[in-house]
Amino acid sequence: MSVKSLFDPEKMSLTEFKIIKGQVDTPEEFSIEKVEGHHIENSLLLSFSLDEKLARADFNIEVKTDSKGFNPNEASGNFNFVFIYQIENLEELAKSNSKNNLIDVHPDLAVALASITYSTSRGVLLTRFQGTALQTFVLPVISINKLLQ
Repeated sequence: MSVKSLFDPEKMSLTEFKIIKGQVDTPEEFSIEKVEGHHIENSLLLSFSLDEKLARADFNIEVKTDSKGFNPNEASGNFNFVFIYQIENLEELAKSNSKNNLIDVHPDLAVALASITYSTSRGVLLTRFQGTALQTFVLPVISINKLLQ
């Protein structure tokens, strides 16, 4: 007999998406043909409003070209995305922990929020980088558990 999980993806919806920061910097003497790779730094912060049944995901990413010294300066992109999710049964999936002033979140909910946020950001970045010095960059597929750490 299987145990039914409290988490039901059909009880969550993305209600708002904002690009808080979107910036691509390209040095004047930059050559895309000399780019050999990219350096990536990203972070995800989840926060919750239990009373309003909302979750917020802040995703920040910085991408910098790596030309192995063939470009005098590297191109970079900095983005900050905010996603707001409505979760019908949030009271069952997230509990306030008075001991450490944090919220204990059901792992399936955390994975779903991180997965949707990351994959949607991946698509947004593909479109935002077209026609720029970062046009060859694609946000890599990763283990979502690494993002949640």
